Amino acid sequence: MPRRTLIKDYPHRMAGHCGSGAMRDLLHWHGLGWDGPPDEGLVFALGGAVGLSYLRSSDLVPPLYLVGRGADFEVDLPRRLGGQVHVLTTDDPREGWSWVLDEIEAGRPSLVWGDIGELPYLRVQLRMSRHDIVVIGHDEAEGIAFVVDNDRAEVQEVPLDALARARSSKSFPEPTRHCTYRIIWPDALPDVAEVAAEAFRQSAASMRRPSQPGIVDLTTAAAGAEGLAAVVQLAADVRTWADLPIDDLEILLFSLSAFIEKAGTGGGLFRRLLADGCADVARLTGDFATAQLAVSASRCAQAWTETARAGIRRDVDVRARAAGMSLAASRLPELELDLVESLESASSSLMAEDR
Repeated sequence: MPRRTLIKDYPHRMAGHCGSGAMRDLLHWHGLGWDGPPDEGLVFALGGAVGLSYLRSSDLVPPLYLVGRGADFEVDLPRRLGGQVHVLTTDDPREGWSWVLDEIEAGRPSLVWGDIGELPYLRVQLRMSRHDIVVIGHDEAEGIAFVVDNDRAEVQEVPLDALARARSSKSFPEPTRHCTYRIIWPDALPDVAEVAAEAFRQSAASMRRPSQPGIVDLTTAAAGAEGLAAVVQLAADVRTWADLPIDDLEILLFSLSAFIEKAGTGGGLFRRLLADGCADVARLTGDFATAQLAVSASRCAQAWTETARAGIRRDVDVRARAAGMSLAASRLPELELDLVESLESASSSLMAEDR
């Protein structure tokens, strides 16, 4: 008899970022939190995922890429909270689907990667392989999987062949390889001050001394950098755009604006999520340095948003928009450095309180 499974009580709300939205829902479903289920910002902040990678390459469409988070959020967050994570990858579609079936038939949601260009409900042409979705069931007779995505309020019915394509994509930034996160969550969460102190320390280190490769491979880029060097490189590059051909300039302005505000960042290149999460940590701990960190992150987020808006202002000449974006971007290196220093101060303060 054809099988049908569906986790009917799975909590889901739309989110600004696929990873932190999925983790928020998973924590809620497992009954984990501090003063109730955590909001998305808190989940993002505790992942220690603040980062920055920028590259420009003629091999890309569009010819630049910007991302404000690190590569290992989906692993680091559960482990920091006392859980275990096994990252499963394969080029065999049957093996990859068997991992998902094992989870959902045991009554557990399954966190996987899917290329956004192969997910029919998103209706986008852009290809991006590292998009987190949660599979909460399937209907063998209908040939569909039930998928939860941060970008949609309702559970999506995805044909199994489309899901298989999304999970076997070779698109940028890396092949999906049927990536599946098998997570064993703890029975209870550790002290939030301890978790936040370590997360803030990791985020600051990723920005100041990026030692691990980020989400994107910079080795073949015409220009690129990570951490604080990336924002300096970006601001310098934007200053050179004003004299480009108009069509090329339009593409760059629109693309950079989209990467800051629209590409699943929660707005302000993930800094707004960080600000919300730090405000929650400050409320839960009473830590003044963390409250100041929330202010610093909010200022940084607003500066990124202003940079994005400058590039897409309506009824403004394209070269004037380029000049406005350049001016806004020139403020970013100082604000990002202030954010890193605030992360370090808050981490030290929370560690002192924890002792």
